[in-house]
Amino acid sequence: MRIRNFQFSIPPLSRLLLCLLLSCSQKKSEPKIDPSTYAKPDLGYTRVGARREPPPIAFTDITRQAKLDFHHETGAFGKKWMPETMGSGCAIFDYDGDGLPDIFLVNGTFWPGHEKGGPPPFSRLYRNRGDGTFEDVTERAGLAFPLYGMGVTAGDYDADGDLDLHLTAVGEGRLLRNDGGRFTDVTRKAGVAGRQNPAWSTGAAWVDVDGDGRIDLFVCNYVHWSPETDLFTTIDGVNKSYATPQQYDGATCRLYRNRGDGTFEEITQKAGVDNPKGKSLGVAVADFDDDGRPDLVVTNDTQPNFLYHNQGDGTFRDIALTSGVAYDEAGRARAGMGVDVASLDNDRAIAIAIGNFSREPVSLYRQSGGDIFIDEAGGRRIAQPTLPSLTFGLLFFDCDLDGYLDLALANGHIEPEIQRVQKDISFEQRPQLFWNDRERHFQDVTGRAGEPFARGVVGRGLAAGDLDGDGDLDLVLTASGGPAVLMRNDTPAGKAIRVRLRGAPPNRDALGAVATATAGDLEQRAMARTGSSYLSQSETTLTFGLENRPRVDRLSIRWPDGRTERLENLDAGFTYEIEQGRGIVKRVPFRQRPL
Repeated sequence: MRIRNFQFSIPPLSRLLLCLLLSCSQKKSEPKIDPSTYAKPDLGYTRVGARREPPPIAFTDITRQAKLDFHHETGAFGKKWMPETMGSGCAIFDYDGDGLPDIFLVNGTFWPGHEKGGPPPFSRLYRNRGDGTFEDVTERAGLAFPLYGMGVTAGDYDADGDLDLHLTAVGEGRLLRNDGGRFTDVTRKAGVAGRQNPAWSTGAAWVDVDGDGRIDLFVCNYVHWSPETDLFTTIDGVNKSYATPQQYDGATCRLYRNRGDGTFEEITQKAGVDNPKGKSLGVAVADFDDDGRPDLVVTNDTQPNFLYHNQGDGTFRDIALTSGVAYDEAGRARAGMGVDVASLDNDRAIAIAIGNFSREPVSLYRQSGGDIFIDEAGGRRIAQPTLPSLTFGLLFFDCDLDGYLDLALANGHIEPEIQRVQKDISFEQRPQLFWNDRERHFQDVTGRAGEPFARGVVGRGLAAGDLDGDGDLDLVLTASGGPAVLMRNDTPAGKAIRVRLRGAPPNRDALGAVATATAGDLEQRAMARTGSSYLSQSETTLTFGLENRPRVDRLSIRWPDGRTERLENLDAGFTYEIEQGRGIVKRVPFRQRPL
């Protein structure tokens, strides 16, 4: 991220020449790209409107009635230390195995010597009661400990049937083993304590990188910052402001291989993902070449993004530069925050959405063939509406269950005093919602999406899940220094099925499995995966919107071990639990949606 008024930038022509020189230095097996072919942002926003009109879209803030009484603590005491403005995230996951998605909200804490009185703030776990309300079970679950937390990812790393947590943080992160609903800190015992000092980990994901069936842990790291190395930066030439990452050295991501005995081996260098120039914030998992092996896209703040191609032997190769996702179309590294991946047109071409700084539009790189990506943010009509926003969390989800994925953004600036120097940019910013019109455009429906999209927040994390069991996807949004927001989806939506995959041990949650749902002329694909958004994780249950179609004619599942299964005639209106080798083992009807 950057404050434009004080940015040192290389002229675009020099940047372009630098990119070409770097591209020439790549291995001969990598394709070469002419940056002049990159799609240019359609900032004019002058094309003729789309033919289809969006449906009535309605989200309702039910935070208070759901008893979600969480407030994020930054620990700020006047020094404007950099981490205070960067957190934090959330996760939607079923911690107790009762079939109801629960909510975990990551919190900061007080800085040593600057406590504010009263009990210290904790991250909070809220159990879904199934009646529209949540119960704070933080202490009962063994999670009442202070941590300057940043992000969270949930996965069953020990294959015992319940979901464990990894928390990223300023300082040492935490691996928390779930033993029947109570968590135990096994960070050091498991061998995942960070080696860098000072440590500041951010996004993370559970993913089986080497195909051995055991899920491994990928952890992003940001910059080398500590209170002792904190630097004075300013946006008005007088007063201190929150720093941007250009002033600090970057830190490499870390990859930990699951040994299967409760411990991990760090394989960062061995796997080819060691890069100390990275200033990484987000990670998303996808299989870009459909070879059955998970690839990784990593966003970097003011540094080129990474696109790690899984080579099938436990190693990765960064192809971001030659693929066109490292820089923007002018050869500049943007302020990559959150990230998500999806097929927007149900044609199997994968798109990568990345949140960026204010006055930088959201990036939307779409596969144009093989490993080549083109930024279609302008053509898809999201460049102009996202220019003023500083976007952290973002995710693709089908808000109206019409079978096409829409895009939600969590926005908020890092500097409370930004309007003193940039009158058109605010600290609190509205979330945004873009509706996929099936004509290769997004329509900005923020103004008609309900009260939660009408007010500004200092948005950070964003996650989606069906929290009330009615079949559509609700949203949880976190705010820096503010309350979390639970948005119930009350959109008059179409029909759908939901699919909860149960894989063969040790990958019990079938991470990496790809399901293809065919209903008449509509075909959708989705992967069971963790990560994405900003410091957050959505539920791993897959949702397939069907609009008015009564059923899925055929559901094909490619399991992580490469085996495939096919099921037929799955009626709409149900969540299906499907176990590898056994087919449907449970079918739960959706609840009645509120009127």
